[in-house]
Amino acid sequence: MRTRVAAATDIGHVREQNEDRYLVAEPVVAVADGMGGHLGGEVAAQLAVETLERLTERREGSLADRVREANRAVWERSRADPAVSGMGTTLTAAELGEGRARIVHVGDSRAYRLRDGELLRLTEDHTVVHRMVLEGQLTEAQAEVHPYRNILTRVLGVEPTVEVDEVEVDLRPGDRLLLCSDGLTGMLPERRIAEVLAEEADPRAAADRLVAEANAAGGVDNITVVVVDVLEDGGRSAAAGDPPATRVSSATVVEAGPATARPSRARGPDRLLPPGALRRTAVRLGVALAVVVIALIGLRLYLDAQWYVGVSDGRVAVFRGVPAEIAGFQLHRVVVETEIPAARAQALALYRDLDEGITANDRAEAEAIVEQIRADLAREGG
Repeated sequence: MRTRVAAATDIGHVREQNEDRYLVAEPVVAVADGMGGHLGGEVAAQLAVETLERLTERREGSLADRVREANRAVWERSRADPAVSGMGTTLTAAELGEGRARIVHVGDSRAYRLRDGELLRLTEDHTVVHRMVLEGQLTEAQAEVHPYRNILTRVLGVEPTVEVDEVEVDLRPGDRLLLCSDGLTGMLPERRIAEVLAEEADPRAAADRLVAEANAAGGVDNITVVVVDVLEDGGRSAAAGDPPATRVSSATVVEAGPATARPSRARGPDRLLPPGALRRTAVRLGVALAVVVIALIGLRLYLDAQWYVGVSDGRVAVFRGVPAEIAGFQLHRVVVETEIPAARAQALALYRDLDEGITANDRAEAEAIVEQIRADLAREGG
């Protein structure tokens, strides 16, 4: 079976660093989405894909065994290094074989197969809200907007062992696999993802377009996609006629080429602009200023509509805005600071990611999350 693989990753518009990583080490491809605050998530995701790559090159064990070993590597590093204590990562990997793919999965990154225009989800999210859907407490539509939709119930690296989901699917020429982090699925509905995959015949164009549309929809998280096309025998592989893919991603869109610069002519200090040019320059400056003002107003309106629960001075707090800053300006402010110690909340698996913020649709939902944290601590004897 011949395949063609393309991948893209982007930091998005809100996060301060890219904690996503991807792997293209045929026959294995994978996506990891790190968690654990500044540095920790990045380290966890990087360590997971590096471990998976090393074991794949050595052909050691099954794909599930390699993922379990990646879990142990992240857990041991977390225990040994206080700077990244409590870090973890999702990991969704596919091992491609003749006419099939084995998918191994932990977390809320996803794998899909597109066949004849129909998109089939191959993985189940390990999240609080998905568990509630399975128990009949929520519908799929309610889960998409629930304040706990980003709280994971299973990740790599927080325990010495981890349960992994495994599924094997058949593949045939014309099929397309997609592995992605929740930065994509949180921004685009599956219907739109299927449309883009069906419209873009080139896997690289499909990967770049998915990332671009997720950013256009808000880009509130890191976005990573890996697209695998199954070709007819004799079709081109990923290495034929294409630049080699980066195996472990950096914090930029790796598929993007350099911008083309247009040469300019220097103008001496005694060269004066004619009156018409001065008027045109003034108009352009006025338009540019208006655009900046409108953008700032739009940003303020957007930030005022955003809420999350995070950490302020070591305590659980309700914030308005987004957990980020631009050029030293914070894009959030504390609205309510509780008496709950953040460290005690983060000792519970559900709230390990509190430093990064748990998003809410409004203040009421944010305060409901705080009450749930308080209740969970009470049940744990905290």
